[in-house]
Amino acid sequence: MKTSVETGGKPLKFVELYTDGACSGNPGPGGWCAILRYNGFEKILSGGETETTNNRMELLAVIYGLEALKEPCRVRICSDSQYVINALSEGWIEGWRRRGWRRKDGELKNPELWERLWEALQRHEPTYVWIRGHEDDETNNRCDAIAVSERERMG
Repeated sequence: MKTSVETGGKPLKFVELYTDGACSGNPGPGGWCAILRYNGFEKILSGGETETTNNRMELLAVIYGLEALKEPCRVRICSDSQYVINALSEGWIEGWRRRGWRRKDGELKNPELWERLWEALQRHEPTYVWIRGHEDDETNNRCDAIAVSERERMG
C-alpha cells in the first residue's frame, strides 16, 4: 500500500483497468486489449503476437495497462481470466516470486511476464475482479472484440 509520502501527500487516483486476451490455437496468433477508465475518460491499448498463447495475451493486457499509468493509482483490475485473477487475488504470484518464479511442483509458464507483472503492480494499490466472459459486461465484451480483432490481424 502506498503512503501519503510516496504519493506526495495526494490521494491516489482511482482507475479501472479492463483486460482481455484472445488466441487462435494454443500456440497461434493472438491479441490483447486493455481499457483504462479514469474520471469519465477512456484509453484503449491493444496489440498482438503471431505465435503466442492465450495466457500470454491475458498477462500482457494487464501488464501494458498497468505500465501505461504515469503515477501510482488505486487500480481495479477486471478480467475474465480466472488464471490471472486467481494468481493475483489468491497470492499465487507471491509464492512464485519467493520460489524464483517457479511453481511448487516445478516450472511456471511465462515467468518473465509474471515477474514483469509483479514489478508493475508494486507502484499501485490493486484490487481484482473476475468477470464472467461473454456475458453482460459491456466493457469486457468490447475488450474481447478488440483482442479478437488484433488476433485476426496477427493471423
